[in-house]
Amino acid sequence: MERIIQEKISADHLLYVSLKYTKTCDVIINLIYRWRKMIDTSIEAILKHAKKKKKISSISTNPMGKIDQIRKIFKKDPEFLKVIDMYEMFRKIEDLRVERIGEFRKNVNLKVMYQGKEVNINLEELKIYAERLENFISTTKQFLLSK
Repeated sequence: MERIIQEKISADHLLYVSLKYTKTCDVIINLIYRWRKMIDTSIEAILKHAKKKKKISSISTNPMGKIDQIRKIFKKDPEFLKVIDMYEMFRKIEDLRVERIGEFRKNVNLKVMYQGKEVNINLEELKIYAERLENFISTTKQFLLSK
């Protein structure tokens, strides 16, 4: 849990300090990498705890298998699953076509083509992501502390 919190602190700094002053798409991409690492760490911890509690028989070795296992464990929590959907996009961000719009301006925007749709990652969207991740972390914490 401590590593998850450390990643969150670093990500929050990128969102609320670095992005506020630089307004570049590179900061947005670094923020996404940081969030991806935080979610990765959370998924590992959740799966280890679930295996220990015998909710799953084994931990999958490939990333998509882990995502499927997480989806089964949290199938009744739509907010948690939204974060997993975000995570899937974050995992592929290097390979997706991106367009940088309005860098160094108030309306900095990273336009991403994902699953045939255009996703605009701007300051407003990042705040929505941050809120979802806040709930994700509290759900993760509750799950890891459950007996």
